[in-house]
Amino acid sequence: MTSAAYTSTQKFLHWSLFVLVLLLYALTYGENLLPRGDPTVESIWRLHISFGLLLAGLVLWRVVLRGLRGAPGFPDEMSAPERAAAKVGHLVLYALLIAIPVLGILLTWFRGDELSFFGLFTVPAPFAPDRTTARTIRELHSLCADGILIAAGLHALAALYHHFVRRDAILTRMLPKVAK
Repeated sequence: MTSAAYTSTQKFLHWSLFVLVLLLYALTYGENLLPRGDPTVESIWRLHISFGLLLAGLVLWRVVLRGLRGAPGFPDEMSAPERAAAKVGHLVLYALLIAIPVLGILLTWFRGDELSFFGLFTVPAPFAPDRTTARTIRELHSLCADGILIAAGLHALAALYHHFVRRDAILTRMLPKVAK
């Protein structure tokens, strides 16, 4: 099923994921500004895990909703290559949004830590710590995190191009409705 605009829930999830990705990135780099051994680093790490789990839950919700509701069709003026590029771009974003939390969960477990969601519940590591595996997963996690910033940046540029140059409704269909 497709419509002219995304549902309010789809819009909420889109912008929530955007904010969470930025927050998680900020937490990562905020941690790097502190000296090694600073107790704040542990708190930042726990927040990063909790917000990462929130991201995972919202991504799952978004993927299910996308499967059930679909997405609005492209404007008729879009060429076949533009439509293909948009589909590939969305596929890359979804793949990264799934890969990043999965890798983060595995990284946490291979470090020997438990997953904790804001202290409300914990999930112990199902296997023994493995520093070599954790290091590899951390590199993949970081690579995907950098990749999502690039993909999201290109996504935003494309939306702005459509809004200001093409003057179509691509951007506005994802913006919240303004009460009149």
